[in-house]
Amino acid sequence: MTPRGRFAPSPTGPLHFGSLVAAVASFADARAAGGAWRLRIDDVDAARARGDAADAIVATLARHGFSWDGDVTRQTARIARYDAAFATLMRQGALYPCRCTRSELADAPLSAAGERVYPGRCRERNVDPDAGAVAWRVRVGDAVIAFDDRVQGRVTQPLASEVGDFVVKRNDGLYAYQLAVVVDDADDAITDVVRGADLLASTPRQILLQRLLGLATPRYLHVPVAINARGDKLAKQTGARALDGDPVAALAAAWRFLGQAPLEATPSTPAAFWRDVLGAWSPSHVPPVNVAPCPPGFG
Repeated sequence: MTPRGRFAPSPTGPLHFGSLVAAVASFADARAAGGAWRLRIDDVDAARARGDAADAIVATLARHGFSWDGDVTRQTARIARYDAAFATLMRQGALYPCRCTRSELADAPLSAAGERVYPGRCRERNVDPDAGAVAWRVRVGDAVIAFDDRVQGRVTQPLASEVGDFVVKRNDGLYAYQLAVVVDDADDAITDVVRGADLLASTPRQILLQRLLGLATPRYLHVPVAINARGDKLAKQTGARALDGDPVAALAAAWRFLGQAPLEATPSTPAAFWRDVLGAWSPSHVPPVNVAPCPPGFG
C-alpha cells in the first residue's frame, strides 16, 4: 500500500513554529517513502475557528515549499460523514447522553496527562436527550488500548482510569475532534499519522472508535511539542509568533528540532531545502520526548 500522510491544522490563528515542526515531520515522512501527503483544515470546532486563518495557513505552507495531493479538505464540509458514524455508534448502543456541567466535573480525578477523568455520573441515569441540550459519550468499559508509536515506543492506556467515557458530540451539537479525525483519516485512507506529542494521550480514544466503527488503524508517530521560555506550548493563546520570516531558516530550524542530520550547506530556496533533506529523513533520530524548547527567535 502506498503510504499516505496528512497535516491537519486548526484555523485558530496563523501558522507558527510548533505547527511547522509537525508539518515538516509529516511531509518528510510521507515523501521520503514515496507516498502521498494530504492537507486538511480541522475546523469542526467552529467556535474557535478564525475566518481568515485557513487561507493564511495554506499560503504559509505553500511559501515554505509544501505541496499536497488533491484539494484541501475542510471538516465543516464533512458533517454528513460524522452523522453517519454517530448513527453507527448509536445503533451499537455504544453512546449515552450526558448532562454533566463543567462545575459538576470540577472535582473529578486528574489523569497522568492532566485531564479530568469522567466518573460516569450519567452512564446509568435515565437522561432524556430530547429535554434540552446533551453531550453524547462513548462507553469505554474495560478497554485497555495499546499501540506502538514509531518514536515514543509502546503506549498502553486503560481508558476507564485514564479518560473515562469520552464525548463524541458536544452539547452545542458540534462533533468532537476524536470522532471527526477518525472518520477523516479513514475516508482518506491515511496510513501514517505524524503529529505532535500533545495528541499522544488521545490516540487510544481514536483507536477505540476505529475498532467500534470497523475502520483501519494507521501507524502513529508523535514528535516533540515546541515550548516557549515559560514552558507553554506554542499556540495562538500563548502568543506564538507567526511564520513571517525567512522560510528556509524556519525549515532548517524545524529540521534540527526534529533531531535530523545537519544540512551540509544552507539551501537557497524552500524547494532546494526539500530536495536536500528528504533522502536523509530518519524517524529514529526524532527525540522520544513530549516537549522540547523552541529555538531562539521562533517562539
